[in-house]
Amino acid sequence: MKTSVFSNQITQLLNGYNNLKKNVERREMIKLSVEQRDALVMECGALATWTLPESTGRSPKDTYMVQHPGSQHLIDWTSANNIPMTPETFDMLFKDAIEELSKSKDLFETDRVVGADSAYSLPVKTITDKALESLFADNMFRPIPTDINKSVFADKPFTVLAIPDKKINAAKYKNRLRTLDNGETSDLAVAIDFDRRVGIVYGSAYMGSLKKLIFTVMNYYLPLEGILPLHCSANEGANGHTALLLGLSGTGKTTLSADPNRALLGDDEHGWSEHGIANFENGCYAKMIDITSESEPEIWNAVMHNDHYLNHGAIIENAMVLPNGKVDFFDTRLTQNSRSSYPLTFLSNIKPSSVGGHPSTILFLTADAYGVIPPISRLDENQAMLWFLMGYTSKLAGTETGVTEPQATFSRFFGAPFMPSQPAVYAKMLGDKMKQFKSKVYLINTGWSGGKYGVGSRIKLRYTRAMVEAALNDTLKDVVYENDKIFHLNVPTSCPNVPSEILIPKNTWANKADYDTTAAMLAKKFSDQFDKAYGNHGIADAIKNECPGK
Repeated sequence: MKTSVFSNQITQLLNGYNNLKKNVERREMIKLSVEQRDALVMECGALATWTLPESTGRSPKDTYMVQHPGSQHLIDWTSANNIPMTPETFDMLFKDAIEELSKSKDLFETDRVVGADSAYSLPVKTITDKALESLFADNMFRPIPTDINKSVFADKPFTVLAIPDKKINAAKYKNRLRTLDNGETSDLAVAIDFDRRVGIVYGSAYMGSLKKLIFTVMNYYLPLEGILPLHCSANEGANGHTALLLGLSGTGKTTLSADPNRALLGDDEHGWSEHGIANFENGCYAKMIDITSESEPEIWNAVMHNDHYLNHGAIIENAMVLPNGKVDFFDTRLTQNSRSSYPLTFLSNIKPSSVGGHPSTILFLTADAYGVIPPISRLDENQAMLWFLMGYTSKLAGTETGVTEPQATFSRFFGAPFMPSQPAVYAKMLGDKMKQFKSKVYLINTGWSGGKYGVGSRIKLRYTRAMVEAALNDTLKDVVYENDKIFHLNVPTSCPNVPSEILIPKNTWANKADYDTTAAMLAKKFSDQFDKAYGNHGIADAIKNECPGK
C-alpha cells in the first residue's frame, strides 16, 4: 500500500468510529484507565499496571523494519537488531490492525510531537484501544508547539497503531513473522515502515515498545536532516554549559545526570542540531528495581509523591504491589524490569524548555567489571568516534543465569537496538560536531578498581562524582596525562578530590601479571567485536587504529 492508502484507511477508521476519544484531557485519560481496569490506584495516587510475561520488556526478535528497494541502502542490515520485513507483510499487519481497532469498545487518538526543538519536532499520532496507552503517550510525548509549521516534519507526520492486548492470528503469518522454538509462529510484532511513516505495536503490552519505536524513527529520520540523535541524558549548569551523558544500563547515567547543581533537559533521548541540544520527550521512563527514597530521591518523589489520582498520572509498570497499596520495588518475581512513566515536570530541577546550547562536555559512561579501564580518560576526536561505535560496558556475574564471570557487552552508540542507519553516519556526525563546536569528550569508568568483579571493589561514587565535576569544570585541561597503550587512552595522573593511585588501573592491582593478562583479554574482545561489526563498513583507519587490540 502507498502512504496515501494508509492515510485514507486511518481517516476512514477515525471518521467511522462512533465514540472516538480524540485528545481527551489528561484527567479523563487517568479516570478511564481506572474505569477500564487497565490500572489500579496506589496509596500515593499513582497508577499501577501489569502485563503478561512476554510483555515485561521489549521483544527485539519481534521488532521489524520494512525493507523497501529505494531506501534499503540507508539501513545497516548487518546489525542483528535490524530485522527486515517485506512491504506485503506490513500491509497484512496494517489491515489486521485497522480491523481490530474498528471493533474495539473504545478508541483513543492522541496527537503529540517528539522533539523540543520546533525546527524538527515530529508530529506523532497514536491510535490505540487503551486509555492507559494514551496516557503513556501523554506522559512521554510533547504538546504540539504553536510554531510546528516551521518543522522540517510539519507535513510529514508519523502514525502509530497500538493494540497492546490483542494477539496476532499467528497462523496467517507463518514464515512471515518469527518462528518460535516450539515451531509455532510468534503472535506479536512491533513493525516500522519509515518510508510510509507508520508504525504498529501489535500484541506487546510493554509500554516501552511505543517509546522505543518512536525513538528508532527519530534515529532514522534525523541524520537525513543533518541532526545527530543520541541515546543520552543532558543537563545544564548555572553557566549555561550543556553536558551529555551516554551509557548503557548500570553505568550510572541516571544517577550522575540527576545533579542538584545542574538543570535536567532530559534523561534518555536527545538531538544535536545546528541550534544545540533538544530533548525528544516530555517525560521519563525510569527503571524502578531496588529504588528507594534515599538512593534516587528525584525519581522516587516523581513516582511516589502523594496526590489525588486524577492529578497524578505516573504509571508504575510490573512492580510488586501489596494489598495495602504500597509498592515493593525490591521484589523481582514479576520482572527485573519494573518501570515507571511520569512527566518531566514531576522532577524538581529541570529546564522547562528542554533545549540547551551545544555541549561543552560529553561523557561516555562504562561500568568495566574487569577492572582494567581507567576511571577517567580524555578522548580526542578519533578516540571518541571509536568508543561511540563500540558502546562498551560489561555484565556482572550473577545478573543473568549462567553468568559467572564478567562479560563484555558492546552496544553501538550506547543504543544498538534503536540506531538503524549505517554506523559510519552516526560516527562521522559526532566527530564533525565535536570539531565544529569544540566539545570535550571523556570516558568515565564507574566499574571496578583493584581487580575484576569479585576481587576488586567498585569505584566509590564520591570519586566518580569528583571526576565528573572535574570534566565539566575543565579543571583537567592542564594536568599531566599518561598514555594507556593497551586501550589507547589519555589518562590524567591527577584529579581534584580523587586519590591519584586509582587513576592508573594497573597501580591498584596486587598482581600486575594478572592485570596484564586481563587487559590483553579485554582488548582482544574489542578488536574481535570491531572486526565483526564494522569490518566491511569502511570505517576510517584513523578510527580503527584507536581500537584496543589493534
